[in-house]
Amino acid sequence: MSVIIEANDCSLKSWIETPDHSDFPIQNIPFGVFRHPEFGAVVATRIGDTVIDLCSLARNHYLKDTGADPEVFHRPVLNDFMALGQPVWRAVRNRLSWLFRHDNPSLRDNILLRREALLDAWDVEMLLPVMIGDYTDFYSSLEHATNVGIMFRDAANPLLPNWRHIPVGYHGRSSSIVVSGTAIHRPKGQTKTDQDEFPVFGPSRQVDFELEMAFVTGKQTSLGDSITIDEAEDHIFGLVLFNDLSARDIQRWEYVPLGPFLAKNFGSVVSPWIVTLDALEPFRTDGPVQEPMPLPYLRFAGRKSYDINLEVALKPDQSEETTISRSNFRYMYWNMAQQLAHQTVNGCNINVGDLYGSGTISGPVPGSYGSLLELAWKGTKPLKMTDGTERTFINDNDTIILRGYAMKDGVRIGFGEAITKILPVK
Repeated sequence: MSVIIEANDCSLKSWIETPDHSDFPIQNIPFGVFRHPEFGAVVATRIGDTVIDLCSLARNHYLKDTGADPEVFHRPVLNDFMALGQPVWRAVRNRLSWLFRHDNPSLRDNILLRREALLDAWDVEMLLPVMIGDYTDFYSSLEHATNVGIMFRDAANPLLPNWRHIPVGYHGRSSSIVVSGTAIHRPKGQTKTDQDEFPVFGPSRQVDFELEMAFVTGKQTSLGDSITIDEAEDHIFGLVLFNDLSARDIQRWEYVPLGPFLAKNFGSVVSPWIVTLDALEPFRTDGPVQEPMPLPYLRFAGRKSYDINLEVALKPDQSEETTISRSNFRYMYWNMAQQLAHQTVNGCNINVGDLYGSGTISGPVPGSYGSLLELAWKGTKPLKMTDGTERTFINDNDTIILRGYAMKDGVRIGFGEAITKILPVK
């Protein structure tokens, strides 16, 4: 039987002014961390263009009886809050929904606390929302894997034999994952073209974005334990947008035999607000049909995919942006529950704050591809920008912007943006 989540009531309105088509209506209640001008880093949520200091609300007893100690909101990351578990996440989100509904005067009429706890979103500095202990990146889009296989392997047999049987993934480096707004320098490394006899060293000439989403785990397991497919979603706190930047020329030379390394750890960008699975519950949908049927530990019942619209814009320096891709999270062949069940089936333990990238999300048509490698088809089909210039890969001082939202019954639940600018090599 499905759980009724009070905060998801599509009829709710807030006394906080919320612009039309905002990513953050009262039905969202995401969680993030910002740098408070007096108290340092504190936990927050957001409604419309207003960032809400949850530390202030907790200190003033507005979050009592939720199971959350006020101190977990005076933290530089969400890990301690997430570790409290799903019942507390849900209770806090429901309480916030109640506090900010249009007909509740308890906080609305407390002018002094409102001045202290409510800030303009454009005036605050958002921080990386979690301390990321471990990071796994999956390779779970059938269309992306097929496109790459056609380009670099065998057009007649683009998928490797294991691809339809396991959610392929690799362990990446968490230290270079940064929050939206952080600029990243073009990486250096070894590259070798088909015309070169020996590799050369220098700046990457093929820096690329990867349109991904990532989920964050909020529950710890012990070494040796596995998470079943039915338990997986209880361990997932929420999702963010994720731009897993890549240096394609470095990657091509280094990835055999052990896979991605320097081409994938020079910088990856997450959006600052974590949207909970609870908030995304109304947007569940069916994913692609999986053939052949997965092994029993990867089989699931019900809807495990989510209908989340995604887009990528590229903005040249001193010019307006051009939308270059529109895709959807529902295209993913392997869903999050399967990814987490597979990650732990061998007894691998997980921790609160671990991050799991979906892998590049590509749809079935060229305009829905999730990387420039595919959109410009390995450099053979340059993309024209609004300013008349062309791109096959990212130029210095280009800015990449990821956006995402789900929409149903007049309610839009969004993720904001994941933005980064590529600076010249350092």
